[in-house]
Amino acid sequence: MNKTKIDLAGKTILVTGNAGFIGARLTERLLAMDAAMTVVGVDNVNDYYDTALKEYRLARLEMLSAGSVSDYAFYRGSIADKKLIDGLFAKYRFDVVVNLAAQAGVRYSIDHPDVYIESNLIGFYNILEACRHSYDGGAKGVAHLVYASSSSVYGGNKKVPFSTEDRVDNPVSLYAATKKSNELLAHAYSKLYDIPSTGLRFFTVYGEAGRPDMFYFSATQKLLRGEIIKIFNYGNCKRDFTYVDDIVEGVLRVMGGAPAREKGEDGLPVPPYAVYNIGGGQPENLLDFINVLQEELVRAGVLPADFDFEAHKELVPMQPGDVPVTFADAQGLERDYGFTPRVGIREGLRRFCEWYKQYYG
Repeated sequence: MNKTKIDLAGKTILVTGNAGFIGARLTERLLAMDAAMTVVGVDNVNDYYDTALKEYRLARLEMLSAGSVSDYAFYRGSIADKKLIDGLFAKYRFDVVVNLAAQAGVRYSIDHPDVYIESNLIGFYNILEACRHSYDGGAKGVAHLVYASSSSVYGGNKKVPFSTEDRVDNPVSLYAATKKSNELLAHAYSKLYDIPSTGLRFFTVYGEAGRPDMFYFSATQKLLRGEIIKIFNYGNCKRDFTYVDDIVEGVLRVMGGAPAREKGEDGLPVPPYAVYNIGGGQPENLLDFINVLQEELVRAGVLPADFDFEAHKELVPMQPGDVPVTFADAQGLERDYGFTPRVGIREGLRRFCEWYKQYYG
């Protein structure tokens, strides 16, 4: 697919969900770049997990912004607040929008469906509408909308690796259904209003200052409390773990290359729309991943060398909404943006464990 190059220098960029794991890391990278930009973040800082971690990320961003050549502003609020979003678009006239705000988590969606509808559907609709109206009156408007999708859209797909060409019409969780809905909505708006948009299907993102509900993080906390960690599907799971800095590098490259606005053979506009996988491309057996985590927790001094890991593990059946394997075919990202994730689980988990020791003491 042809791309329209976007030089981020001098641009005004919106990052939603920028108190979140990926959003904060992306904002850090933008502020660290030697290219004067205006970076605007918005996040409702909800209590899905410990808000102290979100405040920690926001404090880091404030500190980094003091030495940055870019301007930075943060707004505490929800993308489901249409008045807030419309006001931000009117004030800043964004060039690039990166929508990372979403209610995350497969399991949480089973018991808390309302928050997924509010954030992932209504919130995303507000972003799309604001992008649509950014062209009103002949304004140049948003040059590129980049948004987070998820590997969860592949559901129980048995064909591996997962390709963006695969049909994903059978989600196994509400979370997955909302993410597939985002892709459908984005396609419709790209077709109707010529909005260049790119969806990114993230595969099991991990790393320092991450989400405490993710397995590697929650397992660490449970082990420290002397609790049992449950290993689902009796350990017969594989995950395409992707280190957070690889995800952010992929997002940055995609931001700088929007789907080109072109006309088809019928003379009508072709939707400037694309979807990519971002995954490590090397599925890891969950038991192997846990073994590396154990070794790195001991190395970092988070747990003692004589800790009895075997006594703190339990093999249990698969849980509702989960899948046995995730495996990304990321050739599209390599082809169009020259990028493939590079960081292996040993290096990524080492960085996490060292951060955990520093953050929690």
